[in-house]
Amino acid sequence: MELTAQKRSPGGARQLKSGGRLPAIVYNKETNIPVSVELREFDRVFRSQGTSLVIDLDIDGDKKEVLVKAVQMNKRSRQPEHVDFYVLTAGQKVDVSVKINFVGTPIGVRNGGLDEVHRRELQIRILPRLIPGTVDVDITELEIGDSIHISDIVGLLPDEAEILDELDNTVLAVVPPRVEVEPSSQLEEDEFESVEPEVISKGKEEGEDEE
Repeated sequence: MELTAQKRSPGGARQLKSGGRLPAIVYNKETNIPVSVELREFDRVFRSQGTSLVIDLDIDGDKKEVLVKAVQMNKRSRQPEHVDFYVLTAGQKVDVSVKINFVGTPIGVRNGGLDEVHRRELQIRILPRLIPGTVDVDITELEIGDSIHISDIVGLLPDEAEILDELDNTVLAVVPPRVEVEPSSQLEEDEFESVEPEVISKGKEEGEDEE
């Protein structure tokens, strides 16, 4: 997907934002270019590509393949304030996070269990052109007590992908329903007899004699 950018002078972020543009930096070991992008266009592209898919960034006619490396957000408005674009080098692998998409409803959940999600992303190293959009994991056959680990979904990735996470990490587990135990309203007689009263000492008041 394409995104258009314009070179800019450092600074002037407030003026850019008032004009509906977003300040950004395009960089790698050999490149450092301050740019700006149209906020609405960036929002559209970012919603589609996220941080794991390649964007064709057109900088005043000079096209570069980039990944969104970081987005600085305004804590109040939740609007982007600055973007870091990382320029890809041909033939060089990149480290990316790929979203895990769980498909279906586990048998164990239909029987009253709960699905506990431990991981929603997978860290891999791969050539940019081979980055998958998502990893679809079918969970319909999982029963209570079953779980899926990263080692179980390696086969769903391109052969060239290098897994950066521990293979025994749990991705999702189906667990029994939680049972709430109501607190007892009174102690059993034998428990009551074994409980000693709590003594709170505040010390003697001034002028108070010891017995």
